[in-house]
Amino acid sequence: MPTNKLQRINEDIQRTLSALLREVKDLRVQQGMLSIVAVETTPDLKFCKVYLSVLGLEDEKGLNQGLKSASGYLRRALGQALSLRHTPELIFKVDKSMEYGARMSKLLQDLGTVELSEEALDAGDDEADE
Repeated sequence: MPTNKLQRINEDIQRTLSALLREVKDLRVQQGMLSIVAVETTPDLKFCKVYLSVLGLEDEKGLNQGLKSASGYLRRALGQALSLRHTPELIFKVDKSMEYGARMSKLLQDLGTVELSEEALDAGDDEADE
């Protein structure tokens, strides 16, 4: 559990990076609606994991390469925007939990419609028996 100070730093990094990612001109990064889900910074502020959710992701490998090439610019701009003793090295991770949740929801809906249609067939069979 991060301390209050570390939690505030994580929130500041998340807010600043979300604004900075819109300024990145690399087409590999601009391939969908990109949002920062969470930020985890180590207590010594050396490393920062940035979890991204991308709606409409076409090429995950290209996105990772684009973010890696833009990480120097993002780190420098982050250091200028926030007055931290150490600007952490940015490590980007694509978070697929939204896609996973949507897929599970669709599967459950499909399962519900299958059960409903089976119940309708069973009810139809009961009426035919009478």
